[in-house]
Amino acid sequence: MQVKNKVQLITYPDSLGGDLNALEHVLEQHFPDTFMGGIHILPPFPSSGDRGFAPLTYLEIDPAFGTWEDVRRLGKKYDLLLDLMVNHISAKSEYFLDFLENGQDSSYADLFLSIEKLWPDGSPSREEIEKIFLRRKEPYSDFTIKSTGEKVRVWTTFGKMTPSEQIDLDINSDATRQLLSDFFANFGENHVRIVRLDAVAYVTKKPGTSCFFIEPEIYQFLEWLTDLAEKHDIVLLPEVHAHYSVQNKLSERGYWIYDFILPYLVLETIIHRDATKLGNYLKDRPAKQFTMLDCHDGVPIKPDLNDLYDSAEARKIVDICLERGSNLSLIFSPKHQDADGFDVHQVRGTYYSMLGCDDDAYLVARAIQFFTPGVPQVYYVGLLAGENDQEAVDKSGEGREINRHNYTFEEIEQAVNQEVVQRLIKLIHFRNRHPAFDGEMTAVETDGETFSIRWENGTEYAELRVDLGSYQFEVFSSGEGIDQNSR
Repeated sequence: MQVKNKVQLITYPDSLGGDLNALEHVLEQHFPDTFMGGIHILPPFPSSGDRGFAPLTYLEIDPAFGTWEDVRRLGKKYDLLLDLMVNHISAKSEYFLDFLENGQDSSYADLFLSIEKLWPDGSPSREEIEKIFLRRKEPYSDFTIKSTGEKVRVWTTFGKMTPSEQIDLDINSDATRQLLSDFFANFGENHVRIVRLDAVAYVTKKPGTSCFFIEPEIYQFLEWLTDLAEKHDIVLLPEVHAHYSVQNKLSERGYWIYDFILPYLVLETIIHRDATKLGNYLKDRPAKQFTMLDCHDGVPIKPDLNDLYDSAEARKIVDICLERGSNLSLIFSPKHQDADGFDVHQVRGTYYSMLGCDDDAYLVARAIQFFTPGVPQVYYVGLLAGENDQEAVDKSGEGREINRHNYTFEEIEQAVNQEVVQRLIKLIHFRNRHPAFDGEMTAVETDGETFSIRWENGTEYAELRVDLGSYQFEVFSSGEGIDQNSR
């Protein structure tokens, strides 16, 4: 399986019309030949929470979204990317429910990471806990085995509830390896071509460490997964939010990685109208990346951009986004905050709103993304130039819902008819079809306010020239060009 160097769509299974069948209809009606790179369908599996990221199983599709037949039908038209939360599974899964009923007599008991597997006395010290890259107050949850009344403590990296609804898997157990093998076999049978390994850096637990991306154990696990995926013609995309040097280690080993640095740098570039930092970054980054500006979470800052930002300048950007309606996800662990207290993990909001709902600024951002080496992904809200959905935040109490609006057919029709969306579609088509992007990026030039990126492939070329002072851009190219500039 070769990943296509074309634009991909990211969407929930129910966000464009209501289910997978509606998604197919919307793509055919409004976006024919637009997402030639494929579709990333955010978790369509039965789930107990976190909008699909607390899956009960990967062997079923939630009936509210459709069936595996819908997935296979989409897979015949598009390369499909699905998530595998390799670190955890739902507390309401049949596997964990059986464990809660029968304890160590459960055939699924060894799937889970009881605290005794790491600390035989079941009691990690406070010092050891403070070293862990925590996502909640404690890295574990307490449960009671129904048949015996025994109290058990199992590892739970994620989850807002106590006890957590997301139970970590013991990736070193034979039971977990078999379960993962079953999941991959099912993906392969249903035309899934790329699997994003969500939260994969958290799978390595080791006393006395951060329990995050522990070497060499993480590479050993990824090598096993790679062999498994290749048997089913599947490509892996590890998802790791960490210092960029960690991402680079994966890239050096040949893995696809996410460019989680680009979204903030583009935001900063456009708000400050200065491309100096962005230009320097683009000259020295791995090319084998998936690029994005927006997603179902937010624009990353810490830890992805550690050592790449000035906290005082970052506060200014964050404050502007907050003024425009965004909200924040913060770093929980004090040891992983900046010395001056800066603790922003992600800025949550639509990218269009973060840029002040300015059509020209937004299209400049997308043009820069599409000319950056890598496979571009466009989140469905960004595709439709969606604005912050504060009503959804107020209703749910979940800050991430600000950028997770579910569109009706009527709303999609209205959004598609916006000039900004039509211009974006033209940019996508140009990025998909021009042969220069199958060559190399040959030049990045900037004097701060002006910025250019050039691609060449033999005699074919495509060059983006941006004036940040006016948020205007032009594309110069060989052959069939783009039928719009910034106007």
